[in-house]
Amino acid sequence: MRIFLFLALFLVSGNVFSQLGFCTGSKGDPIFQETFGKGIGTGPALPPGVTNYTYVQGDPNDGQYTISSRIGQNNGTWHPGFPQSTISNGRALIVNANDNTAGMFYETSITGLCEATTYEFSAFLMNVYNAASVNVCEGTGIPINVRFEIWDETGTVLLKSGSSGDIPGSRTPKWEQYALVFRSQANQSDVILRMFNNGIGGCGNDLAIDDIIFRSCGDRTEINSSATTEKSIKVCAADTPVNVSLTANPDHSVYSSHAFQWQESQDEVSWQDIPGATNINFTSAPLQSTRYFRVKVAEDAANLNDNLCSSASEAFAVMVAEAPGAPVSLGDVQICEDDPILPLKVEAQADETVLWYTSASAGASIGNGTSFYPETEGTYYAEAIKTGFNCEAGPRTAITFSISGRPEVSDESRQLCTGGAIMLDAGAGNYSYNWNTGETGRSIEVDSPGSYVVTITNANGCSAEKKFEINPVEEAAMGKITSRGATITIEALNAGSFEYSLDGNNFQSSNSFTNMPGGIYIAYIRDLEGCNTVFQEFPHIVVPVFITPNNDGQNDRFELKGVEFFSKSEIQIFDRFGKVLASGSGAGFSWDGTYNGNELPVQDYWYHITIEDFEPLKGHFTLRR
Repeated sequence: MRIFLFLALFLVSGNVFSQLGFCTGSKGDPIFQETFGKGIGTGPALPPGVTNYTYVQGDPNDGQYTISSRIGQNNGTWHPGFPQSTISNGRALIVNANDNTAGMFYETSITGLCEATTYEFSAFLMNVYNAASVNVCEGTGIPINVRFEIWDETGTVLLKSGSSGDIPGSRTPKWEQYALVFRSQANQSDVILRMFNNGIGGCGNDLAIDDIIFRSCGDRTEINSSATTEKSIKVCAADTPVNVSLTANPDHSVYSSHAFQWQESQDEVSWQDIPGATNINFTSAPLQSTRYFRVKVAEDAANLNDNLCSSASEAFAVMVAEAPGAPVSLGDVQICEDDPILPLKVEAQADETVLWYTSASAGASIGNGTSFYPETEGTYYAEAIKTGFNCEAGPRTAITFSISGRPEVSDESRQLCTGGAIMLDAGAGNYSYNWNTGETGRSIEVDSPGSYVVTITNANGCSAEKKFEINPVEEAAMGKITSRGATITIEALNAGSFEYSLDGNNFQSSNSFTNMPGGIYIAYIRDLEGCNTVFQEFPHIVVPVFITPNNDGQNDRFELKGVEFFSKSEIQIFDRFGKVLASGSGAGFSWDGTYNGNELPVQDYWYHITIEDFEPLKGHFTLRR
């Protein structure tokens, strides 16, 4: 199967002629840079004479090329796009070499070189075959292999050559930059660049090239200062003006002699020569703001005026830190209790670090950054310092953090009378209300069972939900009424939540009434909303729970209290076998625990009390000695 070759010029690591390699010293500005265009899409054809390949739009076939930012448009075995890692990141030269014919595919003249000067040629190269393609080329495909040659302007003297070596296809697209260092001859200002395809034809061997660059190569020159071993000096504005003394140190890797020209810049982009600063040593004028210094180096002073014939050191910076201003507060922060903590925020300059404190002055820092999460309520203070400088901080900015309480609420369960309505009250206060019914008042009237929720919000914007569970009323039915001792217990016949009363006015949630004197009573039961009330009259006779006939004046006899309220009553006392031990009219009845003059044993005895118009009262009591 044939795989189209997408050729990009620029490789490393030679295996024919000399090795490729980068300039190890300082580099000048480019005298030639072919980007093939920075736009998107397909670019124009190369000028006549640059290549004998045929120009096409879209992916090229054998013996064709294109200029484009796109790749793999109609060839599914190529990578789907270029990675953005070259200098220009635009269009590239894409070449599909002939299947079985290795040879030159690119030639161009480079003009404007300085004579007897060392240069670096470089370019980016990429194998466009996608090795992740299934069942296409064997392995990673036929590798690409490009040879670079630098000739004199006549094309008869080879100045330098090198080969990239084999570059196999990869599973992800990647550019690699390669370089070749050569030296121009005396009286030579032009050279010819030629590129050859060393690879064989077949499945693979497709490549792309971008950013062909020629630039001067000089000694690697460092700038040193006796004041520091770093490449910069940091100064606080309060300590200016300041002078800096610098020394140029070329490594002698390229130049046999050296001429110097010191330059300065305010932005490290635009550089100006410093008049008279042409020695290996340099001392600046008094500085009050940030400045950058570098030194241009050439073998001959005449070449210092031409960036293309000289090299420049890396910059040495004198960084002056202006006193920072107060950080700009983005506002006090207030949260409601139980809410997540929100950060306090300020704005500061990009070259500043913000520190946080608990006091308006002095104290230890408790955090850093433009955002700070406080742990407790209070006022916090932010100050800015210049990052990397040991200079005075700016003024502090105060920001308050507060936590507000929520309205106190308790849920309610209510009952709704059949066919009736009830008022639901959310409670008084400086609040706003929002019910799930859409109403916004403190109270609402409802006439149907269900769940009602009101959101109560205070003046600080903190909210709480109060829930009302409204159920149909539970209608009471009278059950058993128990009178035991001085206690009366009223039982409802059905389950539910009810209130109880013995006078019809004072109701209680407990169904038990204690210390009640004997007499005729009415038991009342009603639902919690007072929809329905049931009642029943009953006698309350205070019957002793036990007797202790020891003549101490307390509980010596079985006597009834309250029976005098009834016109007719009878009482009988039995032992456990049902034998009647004593009987008589309830009023004035008294029994001392004897039978026929004999003391009866300690045990339980039973009573049966009959009152006219009422159900009989039955129970038992204990005889103790």
